[in-house]
Amino acid sequence: MKPHWRLGAALILCGPALRTAAAGTPDDPRGTYFSKKAYDPHPLPDYAKLKDQLPAPILASHPEWVALYWKAWEIAFHNFHEPEPGSHFVSQFIDAAFNKNTFLWDTCFMSMFCNVAHPLVPGIESLDNFYARQHADGEIGREIVRSTGLDYAPWVDAGGRPLFSRNGFNADSPDSPVKYRGRPVPEPAPRLTLDAVDNPLPAWAELESYRVTGDRDRIARVYPPLAAYYGAIRKYLRQGNGLYVTDWASMDNSPRNRYLANGGTAVDTSSQMVLFARQLSEMAGMLGKDRDRLAFALDARELSGIINRLMWNPDRRFYFDLTQDGRQAPVRTVAAYWTLLAEVAPVDRARALVQALGDPDAFGRRNQVPTLPADEKGFDPMGGYWRGSVWAPTTMMVIRGLERYGRAQQARQIALGNLRLMSAVLQKTGTIWENYAPDSESQGRPAKDDFVGWSGLGPIDWLLEYALGLKPDAPDNTLDWTPDPDGRSGCRNYRFNGHVCSLEATPLGGGRFRYSVDADEPFLIRLGRDGDWKTVNIGFGPNAWSD
Repeated sequence: MKPHWRLGAALILCGPALRTAAAGTPDDPRGTYFSKKAYDPHPLPDYAKLKDQLPAPILASHPEWVALYWKAWEIAFHNFHEPEPGSHFVSQFIDAAFNKNTFLWDTCFMSMFCNVAHPLVPGIESLDNFYARQHADGEIGREIVRSTGLDYAPWVDAGGRPLFSRNGFNADSPDSPVKYRGRPVPEPAPRLTLDAVDNPLPAWAELESYRVTGDRDRIARVYPPLAAYYGAIRKYLRQGNGLYVTDWASMDNSPRNRYLANGGTAVDTSSQMVLFARQLSEMAGMLGKDRDRLAFALDARELSGIINRLMWNPDRRFYFDLTQDGRQAPVRTVAAYWTLLAEVAPVDRARALVQALGDPDAFGRRNQVPTLPADEKGFDPMGGYWRGSVWAPTTMMVIRGLERYGRAQQARQIALGNLRLMSAVLQKTGTIWENYAPDSESQGRPAKDDFVGWSGLGPIDWLLEYALGLKPDAPDNTLDWTPDPDGRSGCRNYRFNGHVCSLEATPLGGGRFRYSVDADEPFLIRLGRDGDWKTVNIGFGPNAWSD
């Protein structure tokens, strides 16, 4: 198979500074690319003291969803942390409390629901600690010990071996080397194992935050570490066919994992790298780095083409992982839907993926979206972790991907379906879970309880965006609002772009509403109704009208 290597964005983006640092030094300095170097101590957020300042949803038609919202925040506040002395962490952070370590891709998703309470709680700032512990070659470990700031020891390549997976690609393959085909083995060896380098999503988290907060200065601060991270993944995880490898760590016990053995390439990791390149291109454009903007855009276009050429199966109408020798793996998984978020799929292929979402024999189960379709061998109707469970991060990915292809109504239906599920399980069990069953109103088995954690996405983010219809665009100082037609709805203390406002809409019948907005600064509202949009100028202080 013809190699696809070229001098791309990874070397253009930071010039000589990146090339020098990438060589490393004996003590491997951390945080080379991130300007924040020290923690400024201040009190941790306290739920009892801050509750009255948090966004307070109003949803008369579903008070049980509002109760779920407050339960999520109550749990989340137990998971805010200060840096431990000597950890070299530089910011307070939210952590899933899964174990004594903090996880990169968990943090990316947790930051997304924390955005709505910015700056009251540490959300996007939690990623600062990963940038501060970034290796000189750009690598960022996905799992860092909270107390020390060190990479989780099993994921450290202490012997200087070429890239390998410590846990392997299934239960029977520990310490599995990645065998590169059609490209040289990268030198020097990586600092981390493949178990530690997966799901490159911080740029997505940063732009989700920017959409809510409008903090352009942060984009300038995080661009250098993100660009270096992209370069490291491109160096170590790119196979000779131009696609990207992964192992068990993307979806722990998925039936697909054995097909990825020793350097098989993954549709999710490859699409995530397209997404990463597109988002770095967008950031570079914001910062006036035109050369980088073009280089990243070219990377995204090239990789999209390879995914479509090698991973799409025209007979099964789906995207598949590839084995190390380039054959398509036979297992369908939710990983294929990263092609929507990354805008890899042409419209006709996106249409086929959407059809599979609605197919009850595939992903269209009672609770969407299972990580394994029901017609695959190994599907577990009670979840089985990554053998069918409904997980907030993959559901968030599907929702945002559908929106990219103009499927906003289907995205909303999936989000509201998850709210119904989580609310029903809360009433039965009293808590929020790590994942949920695809075929019943129950938590997944296995699943961790009190998990907020990325499971806060549903009760907080999806409630505000899809049940209340509040979608911010901070860079344009605009808030889209589609009120609930079934009863009084809105939000007190709603926060975006530095504003704090209170909004309320009451149905009057015949499709008309009475609106009130109390704002601390002017902004625009785009009112949505029956597919039409009307722009309303909101001034300082009380605003009221009927329409």
